[in-house]
Amino acid sequence: MKRSIIASLIICSWLYAAAQKPLSKVTIYTTAKGSATRFASSGPIALVKKPQPVETELAVFVDPGKTFQTMVGIGGALTDAAAETFYKLPVVKQKELLTAYYSKDSGIGYTFARTNIQSCDFSNDTYSYVGDNDPQLKTFNISHDKKYRIPFIKEAYKAAGGKLDMFVSPWSPPAWMKDNNSVIGGGKLKPEFDQSWANFYVKFIKAYEQEGIKIWGLSVQNEPMAKQKWESCIYTAEEERDFVKNYLGPTLQKQGLGSKKLIIWDHNRDLLYQRASTILEDPAAAKYVWGVGFHWYETWTGAGMAFENTRRTAEAFPLTHLVFTEGCIEKFDFTRLDDWALGEKYGTSMINDFNAGTVAWTDWNVLLDEKGGPNHVGNFCFAPVHADTRNGNLIYTNAYYYIGHFSKFIKPGAKRIVSAASRDKLLTTAYLNPDGKIAVVVMNSTDTEIPYTLWIKGKGTATNSPAHSIETLVIN
Repeated sequence: MKRSIIASLIICSWLYAAAQKPLSKVTIYTTAKGSATRFASSGPIALVKKPQPVETELAVFVDPGKTFQTMVGIGGALTDAAAETFYKLPVVKQKELLTAYYSKDSGIGYTFARTNIQSCDFSNDTYSYVGDNDPQLKTFNISHDKKYRIPFIKEAYKAAGGKLDMFVSPWSPPAWMKDNNSVIGGGKLKPEFDQSWANFYVKFIKAYEQEGIKIWGLSVQNEPMAKQKWESCIYTAEEERDFVKNYLGPTLQKQGLGSKKLIIWDHNRDLLYQRASTILEDPAAAKYVWGVGFHWYETWTGAGMAFENTRRTAEAFPLTHLVFTEGCIEKFDFTRLDDWALGEKYGTSMINDFNAGTVAWTDWNVLLDEKGGPNHVGNFCFAPVHADTRNGNLIYTNAYYYIGHFSKFIKPGAKRIVSAASRDKLLTTAYLNPDGKIAVVVMNSTDTEIPYTLWIKGKGTATNSPAHSIETLVIN
C-alpha cells in the first residue's frame, strides 16, 4: 500500500510539473492520402500568444491541466498465422518487420500484444494442448507452439527492448470438455469441467513463462456470444460471472497468478454495458476483474460503432479498465491494400475509444500473407502489414501508419488530456507523456483541406489539416 501511495505521488508530481511547464513549440507529423510520405515532419513551429478564436474560426483546444485515464499500451496480436507468415519471409524482411512494429525510433513502438490459447481461426489447423478425456491435464504440453509462435513472440519481445505487455485468450476449451463435443460451432463448457478448464489457463501461462515469455494478463473467452464456424464457446453474462467468481479467479489466486490482469467480455461494444454490469455488480466476481475487453465487429448486427456504450461503461465503472482487445478489416481483397478507408476506420475507432476512457488498444494479426491468412476456415482479413510470400516483399497498408500516429507518440504511462475540436469535421484526442511532451492527434476524413488553430492556454498557431489525413502534433 505504501509503495502504491508513493508511486501515485510521483505520478501526480510529474503531471503537475508537466502541466505547468511553459510550452513554446510544436512539431507536426503528417500522413495524408495522395502523398508518398508518411509521418512527414514539419516544424518546430513557435507557439505564440493567441486570443480566444472567433466563432467562425475552426480550432482544436488542448488543456493539459485536465487529465483522465492512463495509457497502458498499443499493439497487435501475435497469432499462429502471423508467426507462420513471418518465417516464410527472408531474414532481412523479418528484421524489417520487427523494427517497423517494435522500434521506438525507427518504427511505431508497439508495447502491447495478444496471443491465442490453443488454436483459433488464424491457425493453420485445429489443435489442443491435451489429449482426449484428460481432466487432470496430465498430457498438457505446448510443443505445437514451439515451431513458429513461441520463437516469433520471443523475437517481438527482443525487438521491443525486452518488455511487451501480453495478454492471452482462449477461443475454445478442448472438444471433450464441451456439450457439443466440438471446438467449433459454439457449444458450452460442461459444468463438470469448470475446474479443469480454470486449471488449463494456469498451465498455459506457466508453460509460456517457463519459455521466457512474460504474460501480463488474460481474457476469459474470445467472443463469448458468437457461434462461429471456427473455434468458439458460448457464455451468457451470468455464466461468465460465475465461472470467474467460483473457478477462474480463485484458481489464479491459489496458483500465484492473482496479479495477472483478468479481462471479461472480449466481444463487441453493442452488449458491452450489459455484460460489464452483470459481472461487475457482483462484488464476489468483480474483485477478480481488472478490465473489460471489447471488439469493433458490432457492425455485423447493424449497431454501428456503438462508441457511447464504451463511454457509458467507463462512467458507470470508473475503477475497471477498458481495453480494445481486437479489430481488423474483414473480407480480404488484395486489390484493396492501398484503400485509404482501411486506415480511417482505425483512426476513427482509436480516437473515439480513447476519448471514451479506453486504456489499451490491440489490433488483430500483426502480419498476414497475400491471401489474408493463413486461416483454417477461410475467414481471411486484412492486417496493417501483409507479406507477399511469392516474392518475399512486405506491403504496408495505411492502417499501419494510422495506428502509428498513436503508438509512436503516445507512451505507456501517458495521461489523456482535453482535446476538443470546435467543428465535427475534425476528430481529435491528446495525451500528456511522462517526459512532459504533449501528443495531439488530429484526423480529417473529409475531401477538403481544413485550416484550424491549435490553441493551448492562451498560446497557439495556425495550421492546416490535409484532406483524408491524420496528424500528430507534438508540443513541448
